[in-house]
Amino acid sequence: MTGRYCYKEVLPFIAMVGIECSNVGVNILFKAATQKGLSYYAFIAYSYLISVLFLLLPLPFVFRWSRGLPQLNRSLIFRIFLLGVIGVTAQLCGYKGLNYTSPTLASALSNLIPAFTFILAIIFRMEKVALRSSSSQAKILGSAVSILGALIVLLYKGSIILSTSSPTLHSPMESTAQTNWVLGGSLLAVEYLLVPIWYIIQTDIMKQYPAELIVVFLYNLSGTLISAPICLLLEENLSAWKINPDITLIAIVYSGFFCTGLSSLVHTWGIHLKGPVYVSIFKPLSIVVAAVSSVVFLGDALYFGTVVGAVILSFGFYAVIWGNAKEDELSEDFDMRPSSSSKSPLLVSYTGKNNEETTHC
Repeated sequence: MTGRYCYKEVLPFIAMVGIECSNVGVNILFKAATQKGLSYYAFIAYSYLISVLFLLLPLPFVFRWSRGLPQLNRSLIFRIFLLGVIGVTAQLCGYKGLNYTSPTLASALSNLIPAFTFILAIIFRMEKVALRSSSSQAKILGSAVSILGALIVLLYKGSIILSTSSPTLHSPMESTAQTNWVLGGSLLAVEYLLVPIWYIIQTDIMKQYPAELIVVFLYNLSGTLISAPICLLLEENLSAWKINPDITLIAIVYSGFFCTGLSSLVHTWGIHLKGPVYVSIFKPLSIVVAAVSSVVFLGDALYFGTVVGAVILSFGFYAVIWGNAKEDELSEDFDMRPSSSSKSPLLVSYTGKNNEETTHC
């Protein structure tokens, strides 16, 4: 009984906390590496390559996932390739946004994902909104609160409440920094808008080909094939592709192993074992970890507006997740029956029906 309890309760908790910390670690290392001159185009291409070569390539053969699986057809391969296109685009936007802002802002804005998923579901008529339903009300309110929190984080910095460096006097550079902050935050928001689209396509793939490791491997292989020529075109300085054995090499290897590879696998395992809602509730933890790490390791300042906006974002995040879980609970009996109806709420599908989902870092 003790061993089962550890596997069902203790191990998932430790794994989820560890993965959230490792994902923040990727952002911290990326910022530190770019300060040393690392090109973020090279960072993205190398991360995909390392993930494929050192983590995902041997796993399908070790675990023999090909047994009893349907044949990969052109339609599935095309959709997996489309995942690669969306994933690379999201990373290009996300890391450029992170380059302009901070890991704390990136972690805070990541809580927009459930709200964006809900909004996309309404736009594409994948979800019905019952205004008298408490779950729909929670998701509508949570989405609005999340967007409000994001606007506060982006447009209002406020005073510095924590910093390891001495404050500087106002200078013309501050207006440029504020512009970069807003631009970077907007790029991060675009990344988190692409993530729900990635989820939708990936969920459809998993229905037809339920082998997480192989899908993750093919996705990262597609990402490598897409990112390499694009990043080579965008980064014309060939010397930027030379990696020195310092923090830049550590950042690339760490990202390829932990973020692009291991994070996806651990999240998938957690979804199978505990459900997507359990995995999602750890997301706001990354805000605290990122805030402390950014101040300690990067010397970034923590602003009052960032704290207020992050708290509001977290409230909105949990409101959407609560409404989502409530809907999932009400439709649990219905979900036991196979259905291809497009009228099933997307967020219910995202958090309850499809326990074979691969998450994106």
